[in-house]
Amino acid sequence: MDLRWVTENLEDARAMLARRGPAAAATLDRIAALAPRRRQAITDLERARAERNDTSAAMAKLDKKSPEFAQQRDAMRALGDRIKELESETKRIEGELEELLLEVPNVPHETTPDGTDETANVVVHTWGEKPRFDGFAPKDHHDIGVGLRILDFERAAKISGARFTVLVGAGARLERALLQLMMDLHANEHGYTEMWPPALILTSAMRGTGQLPKFQADMFRTQRAELGAEASPEEREANVLWLAPTAEVPVTNYHGDEIFEPGELPRAYCAYTACFRAEAGTYGKDTRGLIRQHQFDKVELVRFCNANDGLDQLEQLRRHAERVLEVLGLHYRTVALCAGDMGFGSRKTYDLEVWLPGQNAYREISSCSWFGDFQARRAKIRYRQEPKGKPQLAHTLNGSGLAIGRTLVAILEQNQQADGSVVVPEALRPYMGGLERITSRV
Repeated sequence: MDLRWVTENLEDARAMLARRGPAAAATLDRIAALAPRRRQAITDLERARAERNDTSAAMAKLDKKSPEFAQQRDAMRALGDRIKELESETKRIEGELEELLLEVPNVPHETTPDGTDETANVVVHTWGEKPRFDGFAPKDHHDIGVGLRILDFERAAKISGARFTVLVGAGARLERALLQLMMDLHANEHGYTEMWPPALILTSAMRGTGQLPKFQADMFRTQRAELGAEASPEEREANVLWLAPTAEVPVTNYHGDEIFEPGELPRAYCAYTACFRAEAGTYGKDTRGLIRQHQFDKVELVRFCNANDGLDQLEQLRRHAERVLEVLGLHYRTVALCAGDMGFGSRKTYDLEVWLPGQNAYREISSCSWFGDFQARRAKIRYRQEPKGKPQLAHTLNGSGLAIGRTLVAILEQNQQADGSVVVPEALRPYMGGLERITSRV
Protein backbone atom coordinates (compact mmCIF):
# COMPACT_ATOMS: atom_id res chain seq x y z
CA MET A 1 0.00 0.00 0.00
CA ASP A 2 1.03 3.61 -0.43
CA LEU A 3 3.21 4.71 2.49
CA ARG A 4 2.09 8.33 2.51
CA TRP A 5 -1.61 7.47 2.24
CA VAL A 6 -1.44 4.91 5.05
CA THR A 7 0.51 7.11 7.45
CA GLU A 8 -1.72 10.13 6.79
CA ASN A 9 -5.01 8.16 6.86
CA LEU A 10 -4.36 5.53 9.51
CA GLU A 11 -7.90 5.33 10.85
CA ASP A 12 -9.41 5.05 7.36
CA ALA A 13 -6.92 2.31 6.51
CA ARG A 14 -7.69 0.52 9.77
CA ALA A 15 -11.43 0.63 9.07
CA MET A 16 -10.96 -0.74 5.54
CA LEU A 17 -8.70 -3.54 6.72
CA ALA A 18 -11.09 -4.40 9.56
CA ARG A 19 -13.36 -5.87 6.87
CA ARG A 20 -10.78 -8.65 6.59
CA GLY A 21 -10.93 -9.28 10.33
CA PRO A 22 -9.25 -7.89 13.46
CA ALA A 23 -5.87 -9.46 12.69
CA ALA A 24 -5.61 -7.54 9.41
CA ALA A 25 -6.39 -4.20 11.07
CA ALA A 26 -3.87 -5.00 13.83
CA THR A 27 -1.05 -5.08 11.25
CA LEU A 28 -1.22 -1.27 11.33
CA ASP A 29 -0.42 -0.99 15.05
CA ARG A 30 3.36 -0.77 14.62
CA ILE A 31 2.91 1.61 11.69
CA ALA A 32 0.71 3.80 13.88
CA ALA A 33 3.55 4.01 16.42
CA LEU A 34 6.09 5.03 13.78
CA ALA A 35 3.91 7.45 11.79
CA PRO A 36 4.22 10.39 14.26
CA ARG A 37 8.01 9.98 14.27
CA ARG A 38 8.01 10.13 10.48
CA ARG A 39 5.90 13.30 10.48
CA GLN A 40 8.13 14.93 13.10
CA ALA A 41 11.31 14.00 11.23
CA ILE A 42 9.89 15.44 7.98
CA THR A 43 8.79 18.62 9.78
CA ASP A 44 12.21 19.06 11.41
CA LEU A 45 13.93 18.44 8.07
CA GLU A 46 11.79 21.00 6.27
CA ARG A 47 12.47 23.58 8.99
CA ALA A 48 16.20 22.95 8.85
CA ARG A 49 16.22 23.33 5.06
CA ALA A 50 14.19 26.53 5.30
CA GLU A 51 16.60 27.88 7.90
CA ARG A 52 19.53 27.00 5.64
CA ASN A 53 17.89 28.90 2.77
CA ASP A 54 17.33 31.92 5.03
CA THR A 55 20.92 31.80 6.27
CA SER A 56 22.23 31.52 2.72
CA ALA A 57 20.16 34.57 1.69
CA ALA A 58 21.47 36.53 4.67
CA MET A 59 25.08 35.63 3.87
CA ALA A 60 24.68 36.94 0.35
CA LYS A 61 24.14 40.42 1.79
CA LEU A 62 27.21 40.36 4.07
CA ASP A 63 30.81 41.29 3.52
CA LYS A 64 32.72 38.00 3.25
CA LYS A 65 35.44 39.42 5.52
CA SER A 66 33.07 40.50 8.27
CA PRO A 67 32.67 38.65 11.62
CA GLU A 68 28.93 38.28 10.88
CA PHE A 69 29.69 36.38 7.67
CA ALA A 70 31.99 33.99 9.54
CA GLN A 71 29.24 33.38 12.14
CA GLN A 72 26.68 32.67 9.44
CA ARG A 73 29.14 30.34 7.67
CA ASP A 74 29.62 28.35 10.85
CA ALA A 75 25.83 28.23 11.28
CA MET A 76 25.50 26.95 7.71
CA ARG A 77 27.95 24.14 8.40
CA ALA A 78 26.08 23.16 11.53
CA LEU A 79 22.79 23.25 9.63
CA GLY A 80 24.33 21.08 6.89
CA ASP A 81 25.32 18.48 9.48
CA ARG A 82 21.87 18.68 11.07
CA ILE A 83 20.14 18.24 7.69
CA LYS A 84 22.25 15.17 6.93
CA GLU A 85 21.26 13.66 10.29
CA LEU A 86 17.58 14.40 9.69
CA GLU A 87 17.71 13.02 6.14
CA SER A 88 19.30 9.85 7.45
CA GLU A 89 16.69 9.58 10.24
CA THR A 90 13.80 10.16 7.83
CA LYS A 91 15.16 7.57 5.42
CA ARG A 92 15.62 5.04 8.24
CA ILE A 93 12.07 5.53 9.56
CA GLU A 94 10.55 5.35 6.08
CA GLY A 95 12.56 2.20 5.33
CA GLU A 96 11.23 0.61 8.51
CA LEU A 97 7.69 1.65 7.57
CA GLU A 98 8.10 0.20 4.08
CA GLU A 99 9.18 -3.12 5.59
CA LEU A 100 6.16 -3.11 7.90
CA LEU A 101 3.88 -2.31 4.96
CA LEU A 102 5.05 -5.50 3.23
CA GLU A 103 3.16 -7.37 5.96
CA VAL A 104 -0.06 -5.37 5.50
CA PRO A 105 -2.72 -6.91 3.21
CA ASN A 106 -4.54 -5.03 0.49
CA VAL A 107 -7.83 -3.25 1.26
CA PRO A 108 -10.95 -4.99 -0.12
CA HIS A 109 -12.88 -3.27 -2.89
CA GLU A 110 -16.31 -1.93 -1.99
CA THR A 111 -17.98 -4.62 -4.15
CA THR A 112 -16.28 -7.41 -2.18
CA PRO A 113 -18.82 -9.09 0.13
CA ASP A 114 -18.45 -8.61 3.88
CA GLY A 115 -17.57 -11.59 6.05
CA THR A 116 -14.73 -13.20 7.95
CA ASP A 117 -14.59 -16.73 6.50
CA GLU A 118 -15.76 -18.94 3.64
CA THR A 119 -19.29 -19.21 5.03
CA ALA A 120 -19.87 -15.62 3.86
CA ASN A 121 -18.77 -16.27 0.26
CA VAL A 122 -21.48 -15.64 -2.33
CA VAL A 123 -22.33 -18.01 -5.19
CA VAL A 124 -22.69 -15.81 -8.31
CA HIS A 125 -22.80 -18.38 -11.11
CA THR A 126 -23.41 -22.11 -11.63
CA TRP A 127 -22.84 -24.10 -14.82
CA GLY A 128 -23.99 -27.61 -15.68
CA GLU A 129 -25.46 -30.24 -13.39
CA LYS A 130 -23.98 -32.69 -10.95
CA PRO A 131 -23.39 -36.01 -12.73
CA ARG A 132 -25.59 -38.95 -11.76
CA PHE A 133 -24.22 -42.42 -11.11
CA ASP A 134 -26.73 -45.20 -11.60
CA GLY A 135 -26.10 -48.42 -9.78
CA PHE A 136 -22.80 -47.52 -8.09
CA ALA A 137 -21.34 -45.15 -5.55
CA PRO A 138 -18.79 -42.73 -7.05
CA LYS A 139 -15.18 -43.22 -6.00
CA ASP A 140 -12.67 -40.50 -5.31
CA HIS A 141 -9.88 -39.84 -7.81
CA HIS A 142 -7.29 -41.62 -5.66
CA ASP A 143 -9.07 -44.95 -5.91
CA ILE A 144 -9.97 -44.39 -9.57
CA GLY A 145 -6.39 -43.51 -10.54
CA VAL A 146 -4.83 -46.35 -8.56
CA GLY A 147 -7.39 -48.78 -9.98
CA LEU A 148 -6.55 -47.68 -13.53
CA ARG A 149 -2.84 -47.71 -12.66
CA ILE A 150 -2.39 -44.16 -13.97
CA LEU A 151 -1.59 -42.55 -10.58
CA ASP A 152 1.25 -43.99 -8.51
CA PHE A 153 1.55 -42.49 -5.04
CA GLU A 154 3.63 -45.27 -3.44
CA ARG A 155 6.52 -45.13 -5.90
CA ALA A 156 6.43 -41.31 -5.87
CA ALA A 157 6.97 -41.44 -2.09
CA LYS A 158 9.95 -43.72 -2.69
CA ILE A 159 11.42 -41.09 -5.01
CA SER A 160 10.50 -37.81 -3.32
CA GLY A 161 8.56 -38.45 -0.11
CA ALA A 162 4.99 -37.56 0.80
CA ARG A 163 2.73 -35.34 -1.34
CA PHE A 164 4.21 -36.23 -4.69
CA THR A 165 2.70 -38.32 -7.48
CA VAL A 166 3.91 -40.12 -10.57
CA LEU A 167 1.43 -39.99 -13.46
CA VAL A 168 1.73 -43.02 -15.72
CA GLY A 169 0.48 -43.92 -19.19
CA ALA A 170 -2.91 -42.32 -19.92
CA GLY A 171 -2.59 -40.31 -16.71
CA ALA A 172 0.57 -38.61 -17.94
CA ARG A 173 -0.95 -38.10 -21.36
CA LEU A 174 -4.12 -36.62 -19.85
CA GLU A 175 -2.02 -34.11 -17.89
CA ARG A 176 -0.17 -33.12 -21.07
CA ALA A 177 -3.39 -32.92 -23.05
CA LEU A 178 -4.94 -30.58 -20.49
CA LEU A 179 -1.90 -28.31 -20.66
CA GLN A 180 -2.12 -28.13 -24.45
CA LEU A 181 -5.88 -27.55 -24.49
CA MET A 182 -5.70 -24.76 -21.95
CA MET A 183 -2.83 -22.95 -23.64
CA ASP A 184 -4.44 -23.28 -27.08
CA LEU A 185 -7.78 -22.00 -25.79
CA HIS A 186 -6.31 -18.95 -24.06
CA ALA A 187 -3.82 -18.08 -26.80
CA ASN A 188 -6.01 -18.76 -29.84
CA GLU A 189 -9.52 -17.85 -28.63
CA HIS A 190 -9.02 -15.49 -25.70
CA GLY A 191 -6.15 -13.43 -27.13
CA TYR A 192 -3.42 -14.10 -24.53
CA THR A 193 0.24 -14.01 -25.49
CA GLU A 194 1.79 -17.38 -24.68
CA MET A 195 4.85 -17.49 -22.42
CA TRP A 196 7.15 -20.14 -20.96
CA PRO A 197 8.90 -18.45 -18.00
CA PRO A 198 11.72 -19.63 -15.71
CA ALA A 199 10.79 -21.71 -12.66
CA LEU A 200 13.66 -20.34 -10.52
CA ILE A 201 12.97 -16.83 -9.26
CA LEU A 202 14.87 -14.01 -7.53
CA THR A 203 13.87 -12.81 -4.08
CA SER A 204 13.05 -9.36 -5.48
CA ALA A 205 10.49 -10.89 -7.88
CA MET A 206 8.89 -12.93 -5.09
CA ARG A 207 8.63 -9.73 -3.07
CA GLY A 208 7.18 -7.90 -6.06
CA THR A 209 4.02 -10.00 -6.20
CA GLY A 210 3.57 -10.35 -2.44
CA GLN A 211 4.79 -13.90 -1.81
CA LEU A 212 7.57 -12.50 0.37
CA PRO A 213 7.90 -11.87 3.18
CA LYS A 214 4.36 -12.93 4.14
CA PHE A 215 4.43 -16.50 2.81
CA GLN A 216 8.09 -17.43 3.12
CA ALA A 217 7.30 -20.58 5.11
CA ASP A 218 5.22 -21.92 2.21
CA MET A 219 7.97 -21.60 -0.41
CA PHE A 220 10.80 -23.84 -1.58
CA ARG A 221 14.16 -22.22 -2.22
CA THR A 222 17.58 -23.16 -3.54
CA GLN A 223 20.98 -21.91 -2.41
CA ARG A 224 23.74 -21.59 -4.96
CA ALA A 225 26.73 -21.71 -2.60
CA GLU A 226 27.78 -21.79 1.04
CA LEU A 227 28.48 -18.22 2.14
CA GLY A 228 30.71 -17.15 4.97
CA ALA A 229 29.75 -14.88 7.85
CA GLU A 230 31.33 -11.92 6.05
CA ALA A 231 28.82 -12.07 3.16
CA SER A 232 26.71 -8.93 2.74
CA PRO A 233 22.88 -8.95 2.79
CA GLU A 234 22.95 -8.25 -0.96
CA GLU A 235 25.23 -11.24 -1.58
CA ARG A 236 23.01 -13.47 0.56
CA GLU A 237 19.88 -12.42 -1.33
CA ALA A 238 21.54 -12.97 -4.71
CA ASN A 239 22.63 -16.43 -3.56
CA VAL A 240 19.02 -17.63 -3.22
CA LEU A 241 16.59 -18.64 -5.97
CA TRP A 242 13.02 -19.63 -5.20
CA LEU A 243 11.02 -22.36 -6.93
CA ALA A 244 7.97 -20.84 -8.62
CA PRO A 245 4.83 -21.20 -6.48
CA THR A 246 2.82 -20.09 -9.55
CA ALA A 247 3.53 -18.53 -12.96
CA GLU A 248 1.94 -15.35 -11.56
CA VAL A 249 5.32 -14.45 -10.07
CA PRO A 250 7.61 -14.55 -13.13
CA VAL A 251 4.96 -13.27 -15.56
CA THR A 252 3.90 -10.29 -13.42
CA ASN A 253 7.53 -9.37 -12.78
CA TYR A 254 8.24 -9.64 -16.51
CA HIS A 255 7.25 -5.97 -16.66
CA GLY A 256 8.83 -5.01 -13.33
CA ASP A 257 10.38 -1.52 -13.23
CA GLU A 258 8.89 -0.71 -16.66
CA ILE A 259 6.47 1.88 -18.04
CA PHE A 260 3.73 0.96 -20.52
CA GLU A 261 3.31 3.66 -23.14
CA PRO A 262 -0.13 4.90 -24.32
CA GLY A 263 -1.99 2.18 -26.22
CA GLU A 264 0.00 -0.71 -24.75
CA LEU A 265 -2.64 -1.64 -22.16
CA PRO A 266 -4.42 -3.88 -21.50
CA ARG A 267 -1.82 -6.64 -21.82
CA ALA A 268 -2.56 -10.35 -21.28
CA TYR A 269 -0.30 -13.40 -20.94
CA CYS A 270 -0.91 -17.11 -20.42
CA ALA A 271 1.89 -19.29 -19.09
CA TYR A 272 2.56 -22.78 -17.81
CA THR A 273 4.87 -23.66 -14.95
CA ALA A 274 5.37 -26.55 -12.63
CA CYS A 275 4.50 -25.06 -9.23
CA PHE A 276 6.10 -25.83 -5.88
CA ARG A 277 4.62 -25.16 -2.44
CA ALA A 278 5.58 -26.44 0.97
CA GLU A 279 1.90 -26.31 2.08
CA ALA A 280 3.05 -25.12 5.50
CA GLY A 281 0.33 -25.40 8.11
CA THR A 282 -1.72 -27.93 6.10
CA TYR A 283 -0.19 -31.17 7.34
CA GLY A 284 -2.89 -33.75 7.89
CA LYS A 285 -5.20 -32.00 5.40
CA ASP A 286 -5.92 -33.38 1.91
CA THR A 287 -3.09 -35.89 2.18
CA ARG A 288 -4.95 -38.38 0.00
CA GLY A 289 -4.54 -37.93 -3.73
CA LEU A 290 -3.69 -34.92 -5.88
CA ILE A 291 -5.54 -32.08 -4.15
CA ARG A 292 -2.64 -30.65 -2.12
CA GLN A 293 0.74 -31.60 -3.55
CA HIS A 294 4.20 -30.11 -3.11
CA GLN A 295 4.57 -30.09 -6.91
CA PHE A 296 1.74 -29.51 -9.36
CA ASP A 297 1.12 -28.13 -12.85
CA LYS A 298 -0.84 -24.98 -13.60
CA VAL A 299 -1.68 -22.66 -16.48
CA GLU A 300 -1.81 -19.06 -15.27
CA LEU A 301 -3.51 -16.02 -16.76
CA VAL A 302 -1.97 -12.60 -16.01
CA ARG A 303 -3.39 -9.24 -17.11
CA PHE A 304 -2.14 -5.65 -16.85
CA CYS A 305 -4.46 -2.66 -17.24
CA ASN A 306 -4.88 1.01 -16.33
CA ALA A 307 -6.40 2.21 -13.08
CA ASN A 308 -9.93 2.54 -14.50
CA ASP A 309 -10.37 -0.92 -16.02
CA GLY A 310 -9.65 -3.30 -13.13
CA LEU A 311 -13.19 -4.55 -12.50
CA ASP A 312 -13.97 -5.06 -16.19
CA GLN A 313 -10.68 -6.90 -16.67
CA LEU A 314 -11.50 -9.15 -13.70
CA GLU A 315 -14.80 -10.16 -15.27
CA GLN A 316 -12.98 -11.04 -18.51
CA LEU A 317 -10.36 -13.05 -16.65
CA ARG A 318 -13.00 -14.96 -14.71
CA ARG A 319 -14.93 -15.75 -17.89
CA HIS A 320 -11.82 -17.09 -19.63
CA ALA A 321 -11.11 -19.46 -16.73
CA GLU A 322 -14.75 -20.59 -16.60
CA ARG A 323 -14.67 -21.36 -20.32
CA VAL A 324 -12.09 -24.13 -19.80
CA LEU A 325 -14.43 -26.00 -17.47
CA GLU A 326 -17.32 -25.60 -19.88
CA VAL A 327 -15.29 -26.88 -22.84
CA LEU A 328 -14.47 -29.95 -20.74
CA GLY A 329 -18.11 -30.38 -19.70
CA LEU A 330 -17.34 -30.15 -15.96
CA HIS A 331 -19.99 -28.93 -13.53
CA TYR A 332 -18.78 -25.98 -11.44
CA ARG A 333 -19.85 -22.89 -9.57
CA THR A 334 -18.28 -19.45 -9.17
CA VAL A 335 -18.20 -17.69 -5.80
CA ALA A 336 -17.29 -14.13 -4.86
CA LEU A 337 -14.98 -14.35 -1.86
CA CYS A 338 -15.81 -12.27 1.18
CA ALA A 339 -13.24 -9.82 2.55
CA GLY A 340 -12.06 -12.19 5.28
CA ASP A 341 -11.46 -15.11 2.91
CA MET A 342 -9.52 -13.29 0.19
CA GLY A 343 -5.84 -13.66 -0.53
CA PHE A 344 -3.30 -11.27 0.96
CA GLY A 345 -2.87 -8.97 -2.05
CA SER A 346 -6.33 -9.07 -3.59
CA ARG A 347 -8.99 -6.34 -3.71
CA LYS A 348 -11.62 -8.64 -5.22
CA THR A 349 -11.54 -12.38 -5.95
CA TYR A 350 -13.72 -14.98 -7.63
CA ASP A 351 -13.07 -18.66 -6.93
CA LEU A 352 -14.13 -21.28 -9.44
CA GLU A 353 -15.14 -24.43 -7.59
CA VAL A 354 -15.48 -27.71 -9.47
CA TRP A 355 -17.76 -30.49 -8.24
CA LEU A 356 -15.98 -33.64 -7.00
CA PRO A 357 -18.56 -36.41 -6.52
CA GLY A 358 -16.03 -38.71 -4.85
CA GLN A 359 -15.72 -36.14 -2.05
CA ASN A 360 -19.32 -34.93 -2.34
CA ALA A 361 -17.97 -31.39 -2.30
CA TYR A 362 -16.97 -28.42 -4.43
CA ARG A 363 -13.23 -27.69 -4.48
CA GLU A 364 -11.38 -24.62 -5.73
CA ILE A 365 -9.82 -25.05 -9.17
CA SER A 366 -9.10 -21.40 -9.98
CA SER A 367 -8.83 -18.16 -8.06
CA CYS A 368 -9.23 -15.02 -10.19
CA SER A 369 -8.06 -11.84 -8.47
CA TRP A 370 -7.74 -8.12 -9.09
CA PHE A 371 -4.90 -6.56 -7.08
CA GLY A 372 -5.37 -2.90 -7.91
CA ASP A 373 -1.93 -1.24 -7.75
CA PHE A 374 -0.80 -3.39 -4.79
CA GLN A 375 1.63 -5.56 -6.79
CA ALA A 376 2.52 -2.80 -9.25
CA ARG A 377 3.74 -0.55 -6.43
CA ARG A 378 6.06 -3.29 -5.17
CA ALA A 379 7.29 -4.26 -8.65
CA LYS A 380 7.31 -0.67 -10.04
CA ILE A 381 5.00 -1.42 -12.97
CA ARG A 382 3.63 1.83 -14.42
CA TYR A 383 1.90 3.29 -17.46
CA ARG A 384 1.38 6.63 -19.16
CA GLN A 385 -2.15 7.70 -19.98
CA GLU A 386 -0.86 10.10 -22.65
CA PRO A 387 2.48 10.64 -24.42
CA LYS A 388 5.11 12.08 -22.07
CA GLY A 389 2.51 12.07 -19.27
CA LYS A 390 3.36 11.38 -15.65
CA PRO A 391 3.67 7.62 -15.04
CA GLN A 392 0.91 6.04 -12.94
CA LEU A 393 0.84 2.65 -11.24
CA ALA A 394 -0.72 -0.06 -13.39
CA HIS A 395 -3.26 -2.56 -12.08
CA THR A 396 -2.52 -6.29 -12.16
CA LEU A 397 -4.78 -9.34 -12.26
CA ASN A 398 -4.23 -13.07 -12.37
CA GLY A 399 -6.02 -16.37 -12.15
CA SER A 400 -5.51 -20.05 -12.79
CA GLY A 401 -6.64 -21.09 -16.18
CA LEU A 402 -6.63 -23.82 -14.73
CA ALA A 403 -4.85 -25.87 -12.09
CA ILE A 404 -4.12 -28.91 -14.26
CA GLY A 405 -3.94 -31.56 -11.54
CA ARG A 406 -7.26 -30.55 -10.04
CA THR A 407 -8.82 -30.51 -13.51
CA LEU A 408 -7.59 -34.08 -13.99
CA VAL A 409 -9.14 -34.95 -10.62
CA ALA A 410 -12.49 -33.52 -11.72
CA ILE A 411 -12.42 -35.47 -15.00
CA LEU A 412 -11.69 -38.73 -13.21
CA GLU A 413 -14.48 -38.19 -10.68
CA GLN A 414 -17.19 -36.64 -12.87
CA ASN A 415 -16.58 -38.97 -15.84
CA GLN A 416 -16.11 -42.27 -13.99
CA GLN A 417 -18.06 -45.33 -15.10
CA ALA A 418 -19.43 -48.35 -13.26
CA ASP A 419 -16.66 -50.61 -14.65
CA GLY A 420 -13.93 -48.32 -13.28
CA SER A 421 -13.09 -46.70 -16.60
CA VAL A 422 -13.17 -42.95 -17.28
CA VAL A 423 -14.65 -41.25 -20.34
CA VAL A 424 -12.28 -38.73 -21.93
CA PRO A 425 -13.97 -35.35 -22.65
CA GLU A 426 -14.47 -34.83 -26.38
CA ALA A 427 -12.38 -31.65 -26.39
CA LEU A 428 -9.34 -33.61 -25.15
CA ARG A 429 -9.54 -36.54 -27.56
CA PRO A 430 -7.58 -34.84 -30.38
CA TYR A 431 -4.74 -34.32 -27.88
CA MET A 432 -4.88 -37.96 -26.77
CA GLY A 433 -4.67 -39.68 -30.14
CA GLY A 434 -8.43 -40.14 -30.33
CA LEU A 435 -8.66 -42.03 -27.01
CA GLU A 436 -12.27 -42.03 -25.83
CA ARG A 437 -12.03 -43.99 -22.60
CA ILE A 438 -9.27 -44.67 -20.07
CA THR A 439 -9.23 -48.30 -18.99
CA SER A 440 -6.94 -50.23 -16.70
CA ARG A 441 -3.35 -50.78 -17.91
CA VAL A 442 -1.98 -54.30 -18.03
